[in-house]
Amino acid sequence: MVNHWNDTGVLDEIIKHKLLFIESKDVKETSLSLASYRNACEIGRGGVFFSIARGKVAEGIDFDEQYGRAVIMFGVPFQYTRSRMLLARLDYLRENFQIKESDFLIFDAMRQCSQCLGRVIRKKNDYGLMILADKRFVHSDKREKLPKWIRNYIEPHNINISTDQAVYKARLFFKEMGMDYKIDSQAFYTKEDIEELEKNQESLKVVEGEGPITLKFSQPMNFSKPSTQM
Repeated sequence: MVNHWNDTGVLDEIIKHKLLFIESKDVKETSLSLASYRNACEIGRGGVFFSIARGKVAEGIDFDEQYGRAVIMFGVPFQYTRSRMLLARLDYLRENFQIKESDFLIFDAMRQCSQCLGRVIRKKNDYGLMILADKRFVHSDKREKLPKWIRNYIEPHNINISTDQAVYKARLFFKEMGMDYKIDSQAFYTKEDIEELEKNQESLKVVEGEGPITLKFSQPMNFSKPSTQM
């Protein structure tokens, strides 16, 4: 695919905007590419890093914060089905657990896919764009095997869209994420609010009468539900 992009001039267009780095079989070359990629991100030049599913970068390197704002998954990372080890595992699963070969292969591919996609979301305040660039992800049998933290954010109107639509939605996403959010002062409880709430809870008395249990407060509760609008 990279060779085809090189022959058709796609890489030349990308280089006009971002630097390109490629994972190789050589560990030292890959480490140098990673260091150069991170440096390009730190100075604001930015970069595009090509890595391989089931490789070192796709499974073991974090691209948090400015080091990774988008990841594009080309294809579905199925295992090489003629591997003797894989065939032995498939036979074992089929004979002992009645697991079909296709079910395991799809599950394993989606697990590897989530490993690749998860490289850009490493912290609770992190954000990133995930693009599944393969028509096979349209089928629910593959999407349903993705983890919930990915599957729950795949909206129906974002499935099976064109490249132009994907570019348009990506621009909207990054424009929105680049905006400053003003948090309402009443959006969260302050330390003083929590202390007062705990004090009032301690004064809560349970009075058992002849009828149902009733709750009685020695002090009125003045807390209103905090607003979550931004």
